[in-house]
Amino acid sequence: MQKVLITGAASGLGRELALRFAKEGADICIADINSEGSAETLELVEKAGGKGWTAYLDVTSEDQWNALRADVEERWGGLDVLINNAGVATGDRIDAGEWAWWEWIIDINLKGVALGCRTFTPVMKKQNSGYIMNTASLAGLMILPSMASYNVTKAGVIALSETMYYELHAYNIKVTALCPGFFRTNLNKTMKTSDPSMLKFVDKVFEKSELDASEVADRAYKSLMKGEMICNPHPIGRKAVFIKRWLGGLFRWKVKQASFDLRRREESLQKQS
Repeated sequence: MQKVLITGAASGLGRELALRFAKEGADICIADINSEGSAETLELVEKAGGKGWTAYLDVTSEDQWNALRADVEERWGGLDVLINNAGVATGDRIDAGEWAWWEWIIDINLKGVALGCRTFTPVMKKQNSGYIMNTASLAGLMILPSMASYNVTKAGVIALSETMYYELHAYNIKVTALCPGFFRTNLNKTMKTSDPSMLKFVDKVFEKSELDASEVADRAYKSLMKGEMICNPHPIGRKAVFIKRWLGGLFRWKVKQASFDLRRREESLQKQS
């Protein structure tokens, strides 16, 4: 029976990842700051064929990570799978929004993932095995405008995951960066932005997504079990990365054109204020 720890598992993709592992009969630690949502996920996990327990976790707190590690070692004696999935979103240009939002998203999306990896890598090294998945985003691969702080954190998670992929190979620890595109989740509910049209844009692309959260979770599970370094589950996401890599001139031209749309929108907002 796999012993799996998933952060941000009280809802959204984290919940679907827990349910995917539950189908394999896994024992799952559902770690989140949303205790009510975690309890709901646990009920669903048990109905799906797994079992588990809930843990309150603020991923920005080193003390809470250390306490969770002690609990995991006492309960399980080790850990097979760590999924650093907890995350938040922002949507602003570099000179817009509040600086506090940068600190907020970096603390959760990047430092929180790094803390999880630092906390449980020694456990996996000791047992000479393990799987780690860090939830990044297609935004970390494509770096599109008007999402500066979000892009930075997700690109950082990819860089961290690639570093660990090679660094931990000798210890038989597999590391995967999960890089989904837009899909229906609750990320937009906590999104911070100074641009009202950004939320409308996010809702629009959510509705057009090729995959839902359960499908992303299934593809993520398969990629993790194969030990792939990057999981880019959306077909359109893989196409976009291909275009950026092999048709770089076209990609750069398209993105530069988008900058004029952003300028017009910004000037329109300034006139309205």
